Amino acid sequence: MPAPALDVLFEDNHVLVVNKPSGMLVQGDETGDKPLSELAKEYVKEKYQKPGNVFMGVVHRLDRPVSGVVLLAKTSKALARLNEQFSSRKTQKVYWAVTLRAPQPESGTLVHWLVKDAARNITKAHPSERPGSQRAELSYSLLKSAAHKFLVEVRPVTGRPHQIRVQLASLKCPILGDLKYGAPEPLPNKSICLHARELGFEHPVSKEWIAVQAPPPRIAAWQPFQP
Repeated sequence: MPAPALDVLFEDNHVLVVNKPSGMLVQGDETGDKPLSELAKEYVKEKYQKPGNVFMGVVHRLDRPVSGVVLLAKTSKALARLNEQFSSRKTQKVYWAVTLRAPQPESGTLVHWLVKDAARNITKAHPSERPGSQRAELSYSLLKSAAHKFLVEVRPVTGRPHQIRVQLASLKCPILGDLKYGAPEPLPNKSICLHARELGFEHPVSKEWIAVQAPPPRIAAWQPFQP
């Protein structure tokens, strides 16, 4: 049986970059739903007729309702080198978010201290440090408005759980469809309008700088902002 089709953005012997659809897990969890990492293994096994187990390392994750660029490692050496880049913040990440309100001011930097409630899977943003909190920083700018919606570009400096979602909500700009952080209603497909638009990283072997972009989902909420 052929492996499910993946939206592959870039691939070589060391890395695989995929445009993840919203609703898909990156890595397996208690739901038992097949994650992107397993689909990627099946894709490589089928495409290259590989016998035995296929290595596929998860370098970073996106929340399940979020779409966009996900980088996977095809070898343990690539995984180790890419993990180091993410932990030392040498990568460049750009996200797009659609909101129902324009941020005020239209561009700026946000710094919060985030506390995650694991039991409820929700993060709270505080203006000052709290016990057990993690510092979160991002910059944002309003790119475009259309059909009473607003496209905001976000460049996170840190990578905390639900960081962009809760920090935009702190501006009273919840992301379209994100009921957990203040959106008034869900989207028909239960996604949220947060998309990992671009990822830049140093190739783990060639050391070449690679920047990969992913087009936003082809759903009505994103239609005014298709590139």
